[in-house]
Formats: sequence, C-alpha cells, structure tokens
Amino acid sequence: MKQTWENVDEYITDRLCSNEQIMDEVLVANRKADLPEIDVSPNQGKFLQLLVQMKGAKRILEIGTLGAYSTIWMARGLPSDGRIITLELDGYHAQVAQSNIAHAGLEHMIEVRRGDALDHLAKMEAEQEGAFDLIFIDADKPNNPKYLTWALYFSHPGTVIIGDNVVRDGEIVNKHSTDPRIQGVRTFYDILADNPRITSTAIQTVGSKGYDGFMIGIVQE
Repeated sequence: MKQTWENVDEYITDRLCSNEQIMDEVLVANRKADLPEIDVSPNQGKFLQLLVQMKGAKRILEIGTLGAYSTIWMARGLPSDGRIITLELDGYHAQVAQSNIAHAGLEHMIEVRRGDALDHLAKMEAEQEGAFDLIFIDADKPNNPKYLTWALYFSHPGTVIIGDNVVRDGEIVNKHSTDPRIQGVRTFYDILADNPRITSTAIQTVGSKGYDGFMIGIVQE
C-alpha cells in the first residue's frame, strides 16, 4: 500500500503543485545540506498555504523550522505585509533555512529565531509579542504539550492552530507506549480535549510520508 500512497502523492503533486520551482529548489537544497528528510510533502505544503489564505492570516508562528520548506509555503500565502516568526533549535538547520528563505526572496517576511523554542516563547511573552492568526507546531513531540500551552497563550479568538505528526503510524492509541514522542502527543490530545478555549479535530493521512496525521483547531472566545 505504501507504494500506492506514494504514487498518489506524486500524481497530486504533478497535477496540482507542479508549477512551484522555488519549492522544488528548497527541497533540493535541504537534501544537499543533508537535513533529515522530514519536511512536509508538497501537497501538504500547499495545503498549509491554502489554510493561510482561507484564514486571511497576517501573523504566523511556526515551532520547528528545519530547512524552512513549510515556512516558505505558508509565507507564499500571506499578504505583502504578512510576517512569520519561526523557531529552530539546531543552528545548522537554521542556517540552511535562512539561505532558502533568501533564495525565495522572503527575508522581509520571515524571521528565523535560533535556539530552544521554549526559551524563545518565554522571551516573546516578556517582550509582549502579541497574538498570531495561525500557529503551526511541528517540532520535538515530547514537548508538544508545552508548545500547545504556549500556542494558546499567543492566540486570539479565531486563531488557527495546526499540529503535525499526531498519529504516528497509529501508535497514539497505545497508552502503554514507552516512547516519549507518543506520550507527548497523547498529552497533547488530552489538553485539546479538556481545554474549552479550543475546538479541534485530527485527520489521519497516508502518502509519501507514510501513515500519520495532523490536528487542526480554532481558538474560541
């Protein structure tokens, strides 16, 4: 089945995401830099772009940059005065991301902040950074509960919060898992279920990235 999933992803990308030369070049740059091949797929990237446009977002927070592939997809959905703050722990990854952002001509729109995301989020609170219209969480899964708590803090009514990799080959149903990534995602779900400030759902996905899924929620009044 995985080959079928990959073939379908290739078909969708060819039919609906084929005129994206810059995005192809970003992926090539990430491979040449030996970054982990964990970027969102092209059709998932365009899905993020469409969500940005449907939301009419102007301010985006991304937790987890890697080589800025998803970052650039989202930025291309912003208006000319839009802005993204993206947080990346690894200095080398951030360097590659900055190069890709420059290549895409989006330096004026995207700010990469290097270092521990939780430290940056606390600093942003102290600096009174303000709320974001859309927040994309795609970093280390054990810290997903903390990232979600911060995401809710940096939200206003109507903020869209998206969490990637929330199915993990179906392992999220295994409450006895000793994998801290699984337990982090399970606690993430617990917060979503119990916090009245957000209404959300999760969608299972298959494709070139295997069997996984994403969460999408909207912050309430």
